[in-house]
Amino acid sequence: MEILTIIILIAGVIVLVKTVRMVPQGFEWTVERFGKYTHTMEPGLHFLIPVIQAVGRKVNMMEQVLDVPSQDVITRDNAVVKVDGVIFYQVLDAAKAAYEVSNLEQATIALVMTNIRTSIGSLDLDESLSKRDEINAKLLSVVDVATHPWGIKVNRIELKDIQPPRDLVDAMARQMKAEREKRANILEAEGHRASEILRAEGEKQGAILEAEGKREAAFRDAEARERLAEAEAKATQMVSDAIANGNVQAINYFVAQKYIEAFKALAEAPNQKFVMMPMESTGIISSLGGIAELAKESLGLGHGGGQPAKPAPKPAPPQPPRIGG
Repeated sequence: MEILTIIILIAGVIVLVKTVRMVPQGFEWTVERFGKYTHTMEPGLHFLIPVIQAVGRKVNMMEQVLDVPSQDVITRDNAVVKVDGVIFYQVLDAAKAAYEVSNLEQATIALVMTNIRTSIGSLDLDESLSKRDEINAKLLSVVDVATHPWGIKVNRIELKDIQPPRDLVDAMARQMKAEREKRANILEAEGHRASEILRAEGEKQGAILEAEGKREAAFRDAEARERLAEAEAKATQMVSDAIANGNVQAINYFVAQKYIEAFKALAEAPNQKFVMMPMESTGIISSLGGIAELAKESLGLGHGGGQPAKPAPKPAPPQPPRIGG
């Protein structure tokens, strides 16, 4: 009797466990009736009919991560690279994930590895290394469509590493170094070219400014000579008018001027070493006085309220100097 009671108690506990089931958050369980799928239990408390109903598969509905193992892939230019990656996916339909594919994780990894070989095999090595985002996007679109019947959603596929062989890495390093040296040489040559152009432009501007300066100086010199000639012509006219009026001071002006010019030329002569000048200074002074009187008469400033001044006494003509060699 006691054994029967114990057996009934154990059977009751088993029936209770089989009848009352609690699904945790983040999971969904499938329910089978005599081995056939009937419905899915969501998180919470559920009751089953013992013996008739049973739990089939316990499916994780949270986002999961799968590591894609490293594999050798041949690029379009026959370079062998090692590629691995990672997959982020989430089950959306527990029944499809449980019954449409035998091993969901293994099937997903195999599908991604196959598409990695296809995507990288259609690219050159340089493109495979530089277009990783494009490869990831292409893999995601293809794998997501292929896994849709399995009731999962592939959110991201990332290539973790693409490793070329060591000899290719060394060759790429040498190529990159040569390319950088080439760019440096080009930039240096362009700098020299720009420097020469600027120097030539500077010399050109300097020559233009120098020519303009010379032209301006020549213009100023010609203008000065023109004014000097006008002054001399005016002075000559004044002296001529004075001579015509019988003023002897005008003659003294010409005599003194020629005398001073001759004396200046004599003093500046390079072949003369010694000059003796026994001359009367009063002759030159009186000639200069005559010049002053002439200027006063021409300006109307003479004695007697603008009347011509009385002629000055005739000075003694200057005696020419005697030159000793």
